[in-house]
Amino acid sequence: LMPTELRIVSDDPVDRDGPYLVAPEDLGQLLPDEPEFRVDQLREWLYRKPVTDPEGMVNLPQALRERLSDGLWPFEVEQVQEADGGRTRKWLFRLPDGPAIEAVLMGYKTRTTLCISSQAGCALGCTFCATGQFGFERNLLAGEIVAQVQWAEASLRNQPMPNSPDHVTNIVYMGMGEPLANYRQVRESLRRLIEVKGMGARRITVSTVGVVPGMRKLADEPWQVGLAVSLHAAEDELRSSLIPLNDRHPLAEVEAAAQYFFDTTGRRVSIEWTLMDAVNDTDEQADLLAPIARRLDAHVNLIPMNPTPLTEDRPSSDDQVESFKDRLLALGANATVRTIRGQAIDGACGQLRAAPDGRPGLTSKR
Repeated sequence: LMPTELRIVSDDPVDRDGPYLVAPEDLGQLLPDEPEFRVDQLREWLYRKPVTDPEGMVNLPQALRERLSDGLWPFEVEQVQEADGGRTRKWLFRLPDGPAIEAVLMGYKTRTTLCISSQAGCALGCTFCATGQFGFERNLLAGEIVAQVQWAEASLRNQPMPNSPDHVTNIVYMGMGEPLANYRQVRESLRRLIEVKGMGARRITVSTVGVVPGMRKLADEPWQVGLAVSLHAAEDELRSSLIPLNDRHPLAEVEAAAQYFFDTTGRRVSIEWTLMDAVNDTDEQADLLAPIARRLDAHVNLIPMNPTPLTEDRPSSDDQVESFKDRLLALGANATVRTIRGQAIDGACGQLRAAPDGRPGLTSKR
């Protein structure tokens, strides 16, 4: 049974007003008694130089700052965790109607990458992913997606990461949810980040497990964002056992859509491959994956599986990871192993499940 959430265009899940939940061009609707220049000032604070507290919006009148104090952010920060010597930071955000989402910030020498969520939970049920294991709650609004970026941006000004840029340099839609199953809101969030905030499109990557109509729509957009395709298996029977969506969009369709993206945008896709012991780390899978990567001129990101609560699968050994990579390279594919970040705080790839204090499962109100 395919969930209705896979519709590329879906209805807004909630109907609320707030600075981030109103389109940047419509902010005046929230401030009908304020002159236009005040609206411009607020827009500048929201999208160009965000602050965690409206008191930091120093050129706005005190009365207006007080009005904004209770509704600036479309969520509450329920928990903050750090790992990797302070170079990985995870936020758990609680939405007013109950669901929780997570975002993970990773600092490197030359970049600071933020992994953001596009849904609360996920309906796709991939066996190796904690988010999918605990089910779907709702799509996020564009403003709820953008606000994750702006909260991280504002937080970095207050608490920079060690030896990393003091602002978000890269964004990956690789947190909770399938971005292309919430296409309309994800598209609007991209528009705001690129055209209003001024983020470089080539510094943003959207991930998908193979929502083919969304892949093709994304290719036709005016922005050169990146696309990461989570394959995890190179033949349909195994892939369907790991990713149920493969029954609807099998590998041949996913590869054709990835090729369309490359041909239309000129940007190579990346292939994400979570390595699971004796499941998809075999020579046979490498032999099937390499031709796909070569045909697409794609880069393969190999990700040793991170522990999740509801699966018996285990990560491949370090030796097997290297062996799989070496076989791909020998077959002419471009492949690297991704460094694991945030595993100690359940913030690594596939681990996000919105569970405060280490408790398993989604904890939102039903």
